[in-house]
Amino acid sequence: MASRYWVVSLPVQHNSSTTSLWSRLQESISKHSFDTPLYRFNIPNLRVGTLDSLLALSDDLVKSNTFIEGVCSKTRRQIEELERISGVLSSSLTVDGVPVDSYLTRFAWDEAKYPTMSPLKEIVDGIHSQVAKIEDDLKVRVSEYNNVRSQLNAINRKQTGSLAVRDLSSLVKPEDIVTSEHLTTLLAVVSKYSQKDWLSSYETLTGYVVPRSSKLLHEDNEYALYTVTLFNRDADNFKIKARERGFQVRDFEHNPETQENRKQELEKLMQDQETLRSSLLQWCYTSYGEVFSSWMHFCAVRIFAESILRYGLPPSFLSVVLAPSIKSEKKVRSILESLCDSSNSNFWKAEDEGGMAAFGGDTEAHPYVSFTINLV
Repeated sequence: MASRYWVVSLPVQHNSSTTSLWSRLQESISKHSFDTPLYRFNIPNLRVGTLDSLLALSDDLVKSNTFIEGVCSKTRRQIEELERISGVLSSSLTVDGVPVDSYLTRFAWDEAKYPTMSPLKEIVDGIHSQVAKIEDDLKVRVSEYNNVRSQLNAINRKQTGSLAVRDLSSLVKPEDIVTSEHLTTLLAVVSKYSQKDWLSSYETLTGYVVPRSSKLLHEDNEYALYTVTLFNRDADNFKIKARERGFQVRDFEHNPETQENRKQELEKLMQDQETLRSSLLQWCYTSYGEVFSSWMHFCAVRIFAESILRYGLPPSFLSVVLAPSIKSEKKVRSILESLCDSSNSNFWKAEDEGGMAAFGGDTEAHPYVSFTINLV
């Protein structure tokens, strides 16, 4: 599968035909750039309308193409991220089961969805509205999924973070806590560099600490978690004195019911995340196909409108899709140019022609209509 394609239209000369031009192009590509895939890009007879309407439409075509291509890329990147997170193999992106590269190279206009008798602006506006709706839906679905992920990440940080912030319920056993009418046990988070200071000073921080009551429960890379037992009435005073010495006393209440609720909340969030991720991925697969199909129909309108403005009426041009390698690009450009009216070639190549030279959004000017489609 190629990742970059050119969509090109070539003018049919008065003494020639589309079939004859197609044969000449095939022969030239085969002879001078045989490794370049070449396909017909079949565009139906669309409604031309007035020259004014075509000129007005041409102003919006490049901007609309940028928008539609952007939504396509955004959806594809979301698919790639979800596949990576889920650990699933990347799937071939499709339009109704047809790989996107095959859909492009074998493009067939959907008359039921886009009646050819509709004005071009109506078709373009319809495509733009459809893609804009998909983009809005994508934002809502991704936001919902990311919200659950954020909640899970916050819980995981509490469970795996440093002792200064993490949830302590999994580290403290009921037997570590003394609770009675007069006594209470506090949990102190002590820097690993201050452990000796803690052990030598905690008994004297206030006057009502139980001697030798401090017990080491857990250590991480930065902190150590100690218990200390003292009289209830002295707890607030002890917290103040401990803070002054750089020790952090963590609020903690051993409640089995609360722990069970947290466990259930975590399990539900994990289940919700998996459900949302799977649902979002399937939606993205389908929506990418819809956006890509819309984009290809838009490209057909764009080629048609730009070809009329470039070559005039009645419509007489050959539209094709090519996938040249980077090393073959100059050769293929030369072939395409040679099949155009030579009297126009120098005009279209001139850098100082500002108007039509930049028509269609390509940075280089050519004597034929050309723009690029990137699939990745």
